Amino acid sequence: MSEVEVAAEVEEELHHPHSRKPEKPYPNQFYAWYVVGVLVLAFTFSFIDRQILSLLVGPIKRDLEISDTQMSLLQGFAFAVFYSIAGLPIGRLVDRHHRINIIAVGVFIWSVMTALCGTARSFLQLFVFRAGVGVGEAALSPSAYSIIADYFPPKRLGFALGVYGMGVYIGAGLALIIGAAVIGLVSNGGGMVLPLIGEVYAWQVTFFIVGFPGLLVAFWVWTLKEPDRRGYMRKTVAEDGTETAVEVPVSEVVAYMRTNWRTIVPLNICYALSAMMAYGIAAWIPTFLVRTYGWSYPEAGWWYGWAIVIFGTTGVVAGGWMGDVLTSRGIRNGRMMVCAFTGLAALPFTVLYPLMDSPWVALVLICFSTFFATFTTGAGPSTLQELMPNQMRGFASAIMIFVVNIIGLGLGPTSIALATDYIYGDEMMLRYSLVLVPAVVLVVAVISGILALRPYIESLDYLKRWSAENEK
Repeated sequence: MSEVEVAAEVEEELHHPHSRKPEKPYPNQFYAWYVVGVLVLAFTFSFIDRQILSLLVGPIKRDLEISDTQMSLLQGFAFAVFYSIAGLPIGRLVDRHHRINIIAVGVFIWSVMTALCGTARSFLQLFVFRAGVGVGEAALSPSAYSIIADYFPPKRLGFALGVYGMGVYIGAGLALIIGAAVIGLVSNGGGMVLPLIGEVYAWQVTFFIVGFPGLLVAFWVWTLKEPDRRGYMRKTVAEDGTETAVEVPVSEVVAYMRTNWRTIVPLNICYALSAMMAYGIAAWIPTFLVRTYGWSYPEAGWWYGWAIVIFGTTGVVAGGWMGDVLTSRGIRNGRMMVCAFTGLAALPFTVLYPLMDSPWVALVLICFSTFFATFTTGAGPSTLQELMPNQMRGFASAIMIFVVNIIGLGLGPTSIALATDYIYGDEMMLRYSLVLVPAVVLVVAVISGILALRPYIESLDYLKRWSAENEK
C-alpha cells in the first residue's frame, strides 16, 4: 500500500473511526440539506424570539420602570440560566430518544412563552416568561447537532453545521428588522386593546408578532425524518439487521470528557468567551447607536439588523467551511485553529467602532467585527462533534451549550451593563463599556483556544483507540 493510501486510510479512521465496519450509506443529500434548511428556520425563529429585547430596551425600561442592569438580566440571565439547566437532561434525551420530536416540542414551548411575554405587566412576569423561552430553546441545538452529524459525512460536517449556525445571525438580524418595522408604535408610548388580553403597551404586540408563527414551525419540524444513528459505540443487531443503540451511562460520558479535559475545557472556554463578546455587543449596539449618535430605534434596528444578517451569516458559514478545508489538507486541529485565532482578526474592529465620531464609520467596523467574530460559531460545534462518539454527542453538546450560555448569554449583556452603571456611572458612557469588556474577553478567548491546539490532536488519537476498544 502506498504512503498516500495509508494516509488516506488513517485520515478516514480519524474522522470516521467506526468505518472499520460497513455502515449504511448516508441519506439522500438533497433531503439532508432540506432538513438543514428547516432546522435553520427553527434556529432563526429561536433567535428572533431570543434577541427581540435588544431593540425594545428603551420602551420596556420606560414602561416597566427598570434599570439597565435589570434589562440585561431579562436579555441574558433569565434566559441563559434556565436554557442551560434544561439543556443537560435534554442532552441525555437526545442521545437516547427521537430527536425530531424533541425539537418540535421545544419549538412549540418557546413560541408560546414568547407570545406570553406580550402579556407581562411587571419585571418579574417578564423574567418568568423569558425563562420559559430558554427552557423551550434548550431542546434545539443539542438535537440539531446530533441529527446533522448523522445526515452528513465528516468531510462535509463543518460546512453543514456552519449553514445551520446561520440561523443565529439571520434570527438576530431579523429580530431587529422586524422590531424596527413596528417600533413606530412603541416610540410613542401608546397602548392598544386586544381581544381577551385587554390593554397592552405597543411593544408587547411585538412579542405576539414574533411568537405565534413559531407554532407553524413546530409542526413543520415534526414532519422531518429521524436519521439512523451512525457510529454507535455499543449496539445490538436484530435478525433483520436493525441496529439499536445501547445506552451509555452518564458516568462513562463524564469519564470520557474528564480524560480529554485538556481539550474540552479550553475549547468550551474559548467558544463561551467568543459568545460572551458577541451576545454582549449585540444586546447593546442598538442602544449605543441611539445614545451616542442620536439615531432612532427604528433606524438603529434596521441598519444593525442587516449588518448581522449579511455579515453574521457569511462569517459563520466561512468559519465552518474553513475548518473543513484545513482538516481536509491534513491539519488535524484545523477546526480548533479557526476557533482559536479568529478572535485576533475581530479584535481591532471590535475595540475601534465605539470610539468613532461618525456612526457610518462605526457601522462599517461593526460589519467587519461581526464577520470575523462569527467564525467560531461555525467551527465550534463541528469541533466538538469531531471529538465525541455518537452516543456521547448530545450530552457533550449540552455541556458546551450550558457553558456558552451561562458565560456568553448570562454574563455578556450584564457585564457591559455593569461597566456602564458602576464603573462609568453614566448611561451615556456605554461606548466605553463596549470597548473595555469585549477587549478583555476576546484576548482571554484567544489564549484559551491556543491552549487547546496540541491536546486536540491527542484527543483525536484517543477517540480512535477508544472506539476500537469499546465498539461492540
